Amino acid sequence: MTFGSEWKFSQVFGEQNPHEDVQDCDIISAMEFDKNGDNLAVGDQAGRVMIFERHAGKEDLFECSSRSDSGQFNLPQKQHPEFEYKTEFQSHESEFDYLKSVEIEEKINKIRWCTKLNRSLFLLTANDRTIKLWKIKEQKVKKVKQMDINSSVTSENSLLADRSYMSGQSESSHVNGYSLEWTNKMNGTSSSHLADITNVDYTRSRKVYANAHDFNINSISNNSDGETFLSGDDLRINVWNLEVRDQCFNIIDMKPKDMEDLTEVITSAEFHPFHCNLLAYSSSRGFIRLVDMRMSAICDHNVKILQDGRSHGSKTFFSEIIASISDMKYAMDGRHILSRDYMTLKLWDTHMESSPVATYKIHEHLRPKLPKLYTNDAIFDKFDCCLNGNELQFATGSYSNHLRVFSFGTGNENGITLEVKKESNRKPTSQTTSRPRRSSLSNLARGFYRQGQDHDSENEISCNLKSKLLHLAWHPTHNLIACSSGSSLFMYHA
Repeated sequence: MTFGSEWKFSQVFGEQNPHEDVQDCDIISAMEFDKNGDNLAVGDQAGRVMIFERHAGKEDLFECSSRSDSGQFNLPQKQHPEFEYKTEFQSHESEFDYLKSVEIEEKINKIRWCTKLNRSLFLLTANDRTIKLWKIKEQKVKKVKQMDINSSVTSENSLLADRSYMSGQSESSHVNGYSLEWTNKMNGTSSSHLADITNVDYTRSRKVYANAHDFNINSISNNSDGETFLSGDDLRINVWNLEVRDQCFNIIDMKPKDMEDLTEVITSAEFHPFHCNLLAYSSSRGFIRLVDMRMSAICDHNVKILQDGRSHGSKTFFSEIIASISDMKYAMDGRHILSRDYMTLKLWDTHMESSPVATYKIHEHLRPKLPKLYTNDAIFDKFDCCLNGNELQFATGSYSNHLRVFSFGTGNENGITLEVKKESNRKPTSQTTSRPRRSSLSNLARGFYRQGQDHDSENEISCNLKSKLLHLAWHPTHNLIACSSGSSLFMYHA
């Protein structure tokens, strides 16, 4: 795909009416495609996880090669995938930590797919304290339908009547090994038990990984070995075995002896895509640290530190806040890392530690408005980023439901901007009714804490702060981006 290709609207799920407010519990908080792109998992603030399945049939029809009149095969016509609702389940419930007097929300923070086994799907979900491993299996279930039959009708005629009732089918009653059963009721009337075969998705919690984090979990990442995964909070990163729920290994601990000496917190962590011993994690100071677990059991020594050594003007009160990395992703080549802070999107080469290879300005127009953004807590919004599976193309979100798409090496620093919506008269979602939670550790690291104040300062800012595109995911094999606005899931393709 050339970067100049036009991005078009594909699908929307859960779109609200133009004048309908969005409930806080319905707001999407996490999403993730599986490795093959056949399934999309979406989590919300109510602790629910919804699974969308790739609709097979349409694409298979178009992707097959066809022979022309000249006897030559035509190239397959690539079509973007379409998805349909598959199932949903309640992953987490709200809890209360009586020892710390803290309420643990059911909100889904992260979702990660695991290796598919025996046609069963496995995925990890996490809220602030607990991680769960879920198994989703599709089974064929025989549902029995009972039909009352008039006693004056013989069983043979009733069998013919049932066949005519079933859309005129004339197949034998022993199709697929199931047969019609005939019984007599106690009152003398007969009844027909008709077997109907349907596919039902069964969801079961396989493992619960709990009691290992004292602070809010912000990251989970599967290892390339298929056996382990990491979980990270503000100060610690642990490594788990998928089969062991009551034991983990702490490999990074940034907690100081005196919490007043805290200078930075962990914001994101991820394993290398194909080296099981390597991982990277980002911090609130804008650093990305690369770690090799073969060096020591406690990875307190970094192999490399990626930091932007270039000075962007004078330091201000907000410099450290906007430098905090909200999301970080490894590219499939294992060499590049994409990071997102409040103001910019940066592409890093792990062979170059001094500066990123590309920097794309996202909110530069908001720099003069940082005091107002700090007053209404918008400066603490955490935007995700995602990458194309094959090329160095990436995307992130912004305010006013804007989707920003970039491509490295094209010379276009502005990229492509899309306004994610289907109807032009849609009312902005009220997803900021509950203000973004400010991590207490992040405030301690910055040396201040202040309760946010409500001021109507959005009118003085050129963008709509209530409509923001925080979460998005790029399909691993197609140029299709899934993104959320409030409780609505949008998909765009190129």
